[in-house]
Amino acid sequence: MQNGLSPVSMAERSLAAGPTQWVSLAAVGFAALAADQLTKKIVTGHLALDQADHIVGPFWIHHVQNSGIAFGLFASATAAVIALTGIAVGWMLLFFSRSGSRHPVLPVALGLVIGGSLSNLLDRVRLGYVTDFLDLRYWPAFNLADSFIVIGVGVLLTALLFAEREPRRARRVRDAAARS
Repeated sequence: MQNGLSPVSMAERSLAAGPTQWVSLAAVGFAALAADQLTKKIVTGHLALDQADHIVGPFWIHHVQNSGIAFGLFASATAAVIALTGIAVGWMLLFFSRSGSRHPVLPVALGLVIGGSLSNLLDRVRLGYVTDFLDLRYWPAFNLADSFIVIGVGVLLTALLFAEREPRRARRVRDAAARS
C-alpha cells in the first residue's frame, strides 16, 4: 500500500563503465604507456648506463636501471613484483568496469595509474628492470610511468576527498535543522 510519503519509483543509475568511459580510460592509459616507452627509448639511445646530463637547477637526466619498485625496494623479487603488478592492474580494471561512471575523473586517474603500471610491467617482463632517468639529486631517479602513477593516485584521492562532502554551510544548516 502506498502512502503520500513513499517514493513511487526507486530508479538507480548504473555505476558501471560505459563505452565512453572505456574509450577515455584506454586513450589515457595508452598515451601514458606510449609517452613512458618513448622517453625511455630516447634516454637509452642517447645516454650510456649511469651517464647523466644536467638540465637546469637540481634537474638531471640520469640513465639508471631499477629491478625493484620505488626506491629500489624488492630488487631481487622481480617475479613477485610482476605478479603483484598484474594483480593490481586486473583489480583496477574490475573496479573500473563496475564503477567507471561513478565520477567523471575516474577514466583519467585510473588511465594514468594503469598506463604507468603497464609500461613498467612491460619493461620488467621484457628486460627484468625499468629504466629510470628523471633525477632531482635529492630523490631517487624515476621515470614518466612513476610520475603518471603518482599523479593518478593523487587525482583519485582528491576526488575521493571532495566527491561525497557537503559544503560546510549546507552541513551546518542540516545539523541545525536536525537539532530543532
